[in-house]
Amino acid sequence: MQPTVSIMIPVLNEERYLAQVVEASLNQDYPNLQQVILSVGPSIDRTEEIARELAAKNPKVVVVRNRTGRTPDALNCAIEVATGEVVVRCDGHALLPKNYVSVAVETLHRTGADNVGGIMDAQGESTFQKAVAWAMTSKLGVGAAAFHVGGNEGEVETVYLGCFKKSALDRVGGYDPAMTRAQDWEMNHRIRKTGGKIWFNPALKVTYRPRRTVGTLAKQYLQYGQWRRRVMKMHPETSIGLRALRYFAPPTALLANAIGLIVGLSGLVTNTCWILGLGIPLLYIAAVKFIGLFIARNVDFKTRLLIPLALATMHMAWGWGFLTSPHK
Repeated sequence: MQPTVSIMIPVLNEERYLAQVVEASLNQDYPNLQQVILSVGPSIDRTEEIARELAAKNPKVVVVRNRTGRTPDALNCAIEVATGEVVVRCDGHALLPKNYVSVAVETLHRTGADNVGGIMDAQGESTFQKAVAWAMTSKLGVGAAAFHVGGNEGEVETVYLGCFKKSALDRVGGYDPAMTRAQDWEMNHRIRKTGGKIWFNPALKVTYRPRRTVGTLAKQYLQYGQWRRRVMKMHPETSIGLRALRYFAPPTALLANAIGLIVGLSGLVTNTCWILGLGIPLLYIAAVKFIGLFIARNVDFKTRLLIPLALATMHMAWGWGFLTSPHK
């Protein structure tokens, strides 16, 4: 018999997409889906009301309360009530394709992995979202992580969302409640340290809706940078080697631009070689504009005009978060 499956979805202020996300989760072609668990934080919109309406319509939908509103707490609350032998993580911005669970369970069985996942297929609705989606699926925006840009099937450090053996979650004690962000990467690191295997399968592709505004995108990537540094402090071995170099690219770009701007403006005041300083931020601006206008050829012109803004927001916010991370 195929293993039983629980899908867990942490939600906070997700009234816009929640019904679509739950519908996609319930419409899986996998025959042994037992639960769709909604771990609901203290929202200021209609998220909890919608969640309870969905639960009243379908007995497979289970609502649990996450009093803190924090993602790791939401996931751990869901794990506590999950009855499936396999636990699939979804998000309030993610739409699972119909065969997602079937492919994930088959991959778990075939590879012997503890967690499998695939591609975070960012797709926008508004023009700005489309620009962010392009940046999120480009090596120029987010580096070379397979779950962003694709790649061959195989063992990796981490995956997007994840389809876990429940026994692996129990073995490592679930998510670290201290990790506001990067909780997936940190827990997958612990799974690997205990002998488990994390597996990437590009056949697992999940539609993701990017942030809709510059402000929310900047906040998201600021937190990514802050918590990436926290992970590196918790697990120093992750800051060694060529793979770790990509984590230093955004803060390096931010510092170079800031120093160049200061030197350039000082040069203007003192009538010295201001171009030596301002040349750095001007070169960066020219680079992101070139990417948007000439490399991003597969999107419409309006979207291409906004790609430089999306890239710069992601790079600078991530870099600032990394440099100013308050976590010890």
